[in-house]
Amino acid sequence: MKSITVARNYAEALFAVGDSFGELIDAVAGAARADSRIEAMLASPRVSKGVKARILERALKGEAPVEFVRFLQAVVRRGRQALFGEIAQEYLVLLDRKFNRVHAGVTLARDVDARTEKEIVTRLTKALGREVRAHFRTDRAIVGGVVVRVGDRILDGSVRRRLMSLKRRMLTGE
Repeated sequence: MKSITVARNYAEALFAVGDSFGELIDAVAGAARADSRIEAMLASPRVSKGVKARILERALKGEAPVEFVRFLQAVVRRGRQALFGEIAQEYLVLLDRKFNRVHAGVTLARDVDARTEKEIVTRLTKALGREVRAHFRTDRAIVGGVVVRVGDRILDGSVRRRLMSLKRRMLTGE
């Protein structure tokens, strides 16, 4: 829990500098997670904080604004580089809040084309009154229809739920 609070503080500091670093912080966190050499170098006590800062500066030269590189170097100087992933998540939450966006998990019984995905996003955006970032997945067990999760709300329009409801009513005589 403490690391999330620390990560949120760093994310807020980065957000105060600007709201255009979402892709960059996500890419840095992803690179550290995906490449064991980067992760090992950042975690190693044998590599000085100054060397880590210079490596980050060289790696991002011309790819990222100076303010962003300085932010990363400040995180490393304070020994918090293991929090890059959590900082990225918290920064993206701040962006979503600023731009009135919400993430929705959309489960369908079958794969859909881009046109259908766009239509679902348009309808959700209209229904929720906020820009929707949909994350689609397939689950054949829902038989048909759609299940949407937004935060802790679940909108279940699946055929499976309807069948279970019908079964329950038939068994109880309602």
